[in-house]
Amino acid sequence: MKSFGRAAAILSVSTLALVGCGESNNPDAGGDADGGENGASSEVAGTLVGGGASSQEAAMTAWTDGFTSVAPDAQVNYASVGSGGGRDGFLGGEYDFAGSDAAMSDEEWESSKEICGPEGAFHIPSYISPVAVAFNVEGIDDTLNLDADTIASIFSGEITSWDDEAIAEHNPDLELPSTPISVVHRADDSGTTENFVDYLANASDIWDYEVSGEWPGEIAAESAQQTSGVVGLTSETDGAITYADASQIGDLNTVAVQVGEEYVEYSPEAASQAVASSAPVEGQASNNMAYELDRNTEESGAYPVVLVSYHIFCNEYPEQETADLATAFGEYVLSEDGQATAEGAAGNAPISDELRDGAMESLSAITVAE
Repeated sequence: MKSFGRAAAILSVSTLALVGCGESNNPDAGGDADGGENGASSEVAGTLVGGGASSQEAAMTAWTDGFTSVAPDAQVNYASVGSGGGRDGFLGGEYDFAGSDAAMSDEEWESSKEICGPEGAFHIPSYISPVAVAFNVEGIDDTLNLDADTIASIFSGEITSWDDEAIAEHNPDLELPSTPISVVHRADDSGTTENFVDYLANASDIWDYEVSGEWPGEIAAESAQQTSGVVGLTSETDGAITYADASQIGDLNTVAVQVGEEYVEYSPEAASQAVASSAPVEGQASNNMAYELDRNTEESGAYPVVLVSYHIFCNEYPEQETADLATAFGEYVLSEDGQATAEGAAGNAPISDELRDGAMESLSAITVAE
């Protein structure tokens, strides 16, 4: 097993003690899979290093502050480098965990065995969030209704003006301007991009590009780095449209997506409803909790342009200290307090009790290399 690289100080971790009802899931620390309200330890200490999805930035700030409040001697450092950068850094030993808005590919999971032992890495859901289709068009101050084919036609460059008849068909009561459409996409390798393109590929009949965290190079469009970049550029550009984690779109207007015979606006509850009808990814670690999202759902009230933001941990760490910190931080994120803290900061949907129970059990599998 490779030496697991670190970007921070050497850790010093004592046996996990429990805060409130929460207990550690690390068997070596004597905990169980309860997780409770706080889900962290007052005695865990040291620095845990992570990196990944910029969409998690607001939630991660809340989580790291909240974790330190219940474990004063512990610190989590997180670099918002995008989902792809986070997974690459994790697989390269730069990070102890990764934040990602897209699950690892089977190839990435196989690679994770080099640093995470024979069971490799596993995902736990940290939160659920809608991906907003957001726009800035002078003269349109209302939510737009669009179906998947029209959204795909806009982002592929086939529809180039805001008064196009395909847009007007879904919005007969709006007076649409002739403003040219400016598509704005992520320049970095992004899990948000992968989720959005996955929606276009599966819910529309016209999107023929590869599902990837990298925007199709064949499509001429504007680009910006990370979530803040695309939101900022769209906010400054009349006629612009983009996609972004809904918690970070600011004052931009948004699209209600056609699902069945209705148009569904994004909301945490609508996003959670879409995830509830999805199936788990198969073929990776036995404690893996990644999902194959159902983009074609016709369930009333479900919003299918959704992402599950994951934390990716090793099943096996080279040091007890790292294993204890990873377990304790994962427990805090999953706890009622952690989920409520993130909801207040980022507006995401808290995970269900059923998801929490399963994720706590997954965390309990973390061990130390012999």
